[in-house]
Amino acid sequence: MERWQNRVAVITGASSGIGAACAKLIVAAGLQVVGLARRTERLEQLRQSLPAEQQARFHYRTCDVSAESQVSSAFQWIEQQLGGVDVLVNNAGTIRTGHLVDMPISDVRDVVQTNLMGVIYCTQQACRSMRQRQVAGHLFFINSTAGVAGYNPGREDPSLNVYTPTKFALTAVNEICRQELITLQTKIKTTNISPGWVSTEIVPDETKAQLGDVILQAEDIAQAVLYALSTPPHAQVQEITLRAVGEWF
Repeated sequence: MERWQNRVAVITGASSGIGAACAKLIVAAGLQVVGLARRTERLEQLRQSLPAEQQARFHYRTCDVSAESQVSSAFQWIEQQLGGVDVLVNNAGTIRTGHLVDMPISDVRDVVQTNLMGVIYCTQQACRSMRQRQVAGHLFFINSTAGVAGYNPGREDPSLNVYTPTKFALTAVNEICRQELITLQTKIKTTNISPGWVSTEIVPDETKAQLGDVILQAEDIAQAVLYALSTPPHAQVQEITLRAVGEWF
């Protein structure tokens, strides 16, 4: 991790769950971390929970990634204050209840805007920063096994509706970015991380109770991010799939 010391990592959805876990591990590894999220008070609480030396390297901005103007403003601040982006962890995501065939279009739009368009907004901004400075950066896409081809939750489980296709799309985004970044003659890496059920706020309490100990923790995914980030410059971890022991799919 020596080459990443004091470099800048941006983490979306950093106010809780996987994003917060990634922020803690990455700032502890010696990087400057910028947490982006809508809940500013949670980001401040996260900063206060860090050791004093790490607090100085943790920065945050209020940002709804589904709003292109807010993403542009946040990344502009990062360029001006910290010099640019070296690592991007696309983690922010949302889900709504219902069935794709009849749920409100406003809910569909919200999920697509956050889970897919938000990722694209942030990825374009980060890539622009990396390419302008000619740095060998790293792009992460926090995906889901719900986006794996053939995903079948079963008849009795609630539908994940449009969440599933947005996550399926992230696999394609990761691969397209990997190909394009080669064509553009960069050394920027991409990594797609697909966990199964994770004990975060997005998972209902009844689902957690049903799963019991057959569930991942946010720190498990953060450790996967750190592993991929720690690989040497010539090695790229393209795909990681994580499931709790005993998880059926």
